[in-house]
Amino acid sequence: MDIRFDEPASGPLRGIRVIDLSAVVSGPLCGQILGDLGADVIKIESRTGDLSRRLGPPFRDGLTPLFAHCNRNKRGIAVDLKNERGLEIVRKLARTSDVVLENYRPGVADRLGFGYAQLRRENPSLIYVSVNGFGPDGPYRDLPAYDTVIQGLVGFMRKQGRSGPPTLVRSIVADKSAAMTASYAILAALFARERGDGTGQKIDVPMLDAFAAFMLPDILAGDTFVPKEEVPFGDLDIHRAWETSDGHVVMMILEDHQFQGICRAAGLDEMIEDPRCVNLIQRVLNAPELFEILEAACKRWTTAELVERAREFGAPLAPANDVADFLCDPQVASNRTVFETEDPGAGRMRMIRNPVRFADTPTSLRRRPPRLGEHTDEVLREIGYTAEEIGALRAEGAV
Repeated sequence: MDIRFDEPASGPLRGIRVIDLSAVVSGPLCGQILGDLGADVIKIESRTGDLSRRLGPPFRDGLTPLFAHCNRNKRGIAVDLKNERGLEIVRKLARTSDVVLENYRPGVADRLGFGYAQLRRENPSLIYVSVNGFGPDGPYRDLPAYDTVIQGLVGFMRKQGRSGPPTLVRSIVADKSAAMTASYAILAALFARERGDGTGQKIDVPMLDAFAAFMLPDILAGDTFVPKEEVPFGDLDIHRAWETSDGHVVMMILEDHQFQGICRAAGLDEMIEDPRCVNLIQRVLNAPELFEILEAACKRWTTAELVERAREFGAPLAPANDVADFLCDPQVASNRTVFETEDPGAGRMRMIRNPVRFADTPTSLRRRPPRLGEHTDEVLREIGYTAEEIGALRAEGAV
């Protein structure tokens, strides 16, 4: 991902304009993905700003880490959406935009005056995306939804907690999965518009559905076929860390040659010919006792020794890094998975690269995360407001 501040977009969505009316994570991260891909994303915040600007510390020149990681490659304007003249700014922008993105509860955007039916009358080609907790209908439609609420409903917490209490994934994975889902939905809708008659459409992305689609494909083993089947060793603890003499490693051993590799790496050559280990089925059936043997063997090696030996013998094993270890990893450095850039106000910042690598239309970092209202005047001038009109809008608190 190239750093090209204030240069024209090079990504595949160059020429596409997105109005991002969303806040916190599920919508803003989607908007950032579109911005990375080259879209001109205009983030519209209230005059008090996106809540994620206050979800710190640390705080740095109007930014927090969460805001910075969800709002690069955007221009930012601050508008009072309850002011009629502020609302007219949104409508004017929507007339010449390709996508409007919001994550209000169902019906709120309609009440405020910028719902899909209201905006499409003046721009039939508009793609309007609503990311919300539960969808446009159903008994939970109007309930508040945050990441933890969605995690609790989807059923993964009990799987994560195993025999202990239900355990949350300590990351806002439901929000992020909704952002990814909304991103590919927008790309598909742009493609459909291009292939069709040029008409846009409304897209609803319920976080509940997005998170279920993301988390459950490998979890519904016993519930896939009806009636339910009991799966032998369905609760086999393969998603776990293995203790070494000075830390932990993780591994996933499926193929026979991988099992042979981990045996050689851990000094368990005698296990290769053991009847309990001849194939995957036998290893699964005998997993509890084999795990005990492997646990004891891993503890005889340091993490670095075991990782080196596993790579030598072709076993898929890695250290259980902390974030500092990840940032220093040689493959991370080679990929520039995390890169540094300078912000005039916030100083040196780390950012996570967009993971997609296009041969001919590369992603780029063109804009730092915006300060509140940083580009208000610039954007208003683009849609026809004079300096006097902008001054009047400021005077009455519309922007």
